[in-house]
Amino acid sequence: MNIFLSAGASEAIRTVMNLLLTAAGAKPAGIMIPIPQYPLYSATIAEFGACQVSYYLDEENKWALDTNELKRSLEEAKERCTPRALCVINPGNPTGQLLSLENMQKVIKFAYENHLIILADEVYQDNVYGEGERFYSFKKVMTEMGAPYSKMELISFHSTSKGYMGECGFRGGYMEAVNIDKGVYDQLNKLISVRLCPTVSGQVAMDCVANPPTEGEPSYESFMKEKTYVLDSLKTRAKMVTELFNSIEGVQCNPVMGAMYAFPRITIPEKAIEEAKKRGQAPDAFYCFELLEETGICVVPGSGFGQRPGTYHFRTTILPPTEKIKELLTRFKEFHVKFTKKWE
Repeated sequence: MNIFLSAGASEAIRTVMNLLLTAAGAKPAGIMIPIPQYPLYSATIAEFGACQVSYYLDEENKWALDTNELKRSLEEAKERCTPRALCVINPGNPTGQLLSLENMQKVIKFAYENHLIILADEVYQDNVYGEGERFYSFKKVMTEMGAPYSKMELISFHSTSKGYMGECGFRGGYMEAVNIDKGVYDQLNKLISVRLCPTVSGQVAMDCVANPPTEGEPSYESFMKEKTYVLDSLKTRAKMVTELFNSIEGVQCNPVMGAMYAFPRITIPEKAIEEAKKRGQAPDAFYCFELLEETGICVVPGSGFGQRPGTYHFRTTILPPTEKIKELLTRFKEFHVKFTKKWE
């Protein structure tokens, strides 16, 4: 009864954010979201007239969540909104991080102490590459922590569009509502019922994700062969991308531990920053457009996801084939050296 199917995780996230809104005339609902973040969150918050409560991920600590930063963000927001929820993206998009068990426990305690519902975006849970790393769901960690944390309100999201499946066109997903107050649960049920139902193809695809072939079934061996190949290949590319970026002067990249993205930090010369301002562009957007024009490589500027002031990044995927990635990163290195010399 606590599982709700949706047309991809995005629809479920939007429905929950709508549920969290405050009454007309009251302080707007505050939703804590990570910076950098997947832009669905900031866009939906703006559309619904809610309040974005930004907290910075700790780049110096593999993009972990810092409880001191969470406290700062929350306290500063209380005058302008009523904080309702803490959103966590794990594994991270666009940062590619994977939260440790200890980090998750601290986040859960923070949410409990501040009466926040946790919104756990876990759509990349099957994509884990870090050596010795593993994915923990917030539901599992909360439950194993015992009372009072095991009684906390939590809504988690999953999708067919992400992970090793990557079946984006089917638009299949679901959310699980845990420990939700009955009155609130009834309203959530109403909001979802208004949408009738997700696509049939999405429901079928989600069933395949939730119930993969088991040992002894005819398709089990071929399924495992393909799944293992895809994940092993992504793991190789994740390591390769991290190492190659870090071999370039002026580029720093945290390990890609999960999801399918790298979010390297780039050093942009002051003259290039001034030129970007003249053109009305963010410095990293200027850099990314120059990269596209010079090499044909398309990446997304970090300013589109949010970042600490004075830092510059871009997001790229680890999806191209291994040989293609080597070629692309060679072209990127040549561009970065040339760009730096031109504007230094």
